[in-house]
Amino acid sequence: MNAVLVSLTLALSLATGQFAPQQAASDPLAPAREARVQVLAKKLRCAVCQGLSVADSPSSMARAQLDKVRELVSAGKTDEEIVDYFVARYGEWVLLEPRAEGFNWFVWLGPVVLVLGGLFVILRQRQPLPEGAVATEAAAAPSPSSPPAPSTDDADPYLQAVRRELER
Repeated sequence: MNAVLVSLTLALSLATGQFAPQQAASDPLAPAREARVQVLAKKLRCAVCQGLSVADSPSSMARAQLDKVRELVSAGKTDEEIVDYFVARYGEWVLLEPRAEGFNWFVWLGPVVLVLGGLFVILRQRQPLPEGAVATEAAAAPSPSSPPAPSTDDADPYLQAVRRELER
């Protein structure tokens, strides 16, 4: 039931175009500054939601964070200072996109290393054919019209039953 209510709330907010309305206490900003606020809010994770940005979250905590971003933009802080403020307060978890520094390099480079490692393993498994092997394989391959050669394991009763069914 809660999931249905959250889904309906999100759908209604998307339909009306109001992702995080201003609270009564926050002053409206100029359009250029408000656009900057929205860009910054898209980079920050809501403190109570799972994987939603401050701009997209319908929670009151997200609105409070958005108001704090507006306040810091009005105070003349740079984007980096605003992001640093939230990182100092909530930790690096608050960033939707982790910074590419220190231990976070594993997050950025891990997928690339895994893909390259997988390609290495795949290419290592493929062994090159010796010269003339293509002609030998073509000569050794059975023609499509001839029946397959019987297996040497004729003692298996299951295989015998399968062969009898196939011959019918």
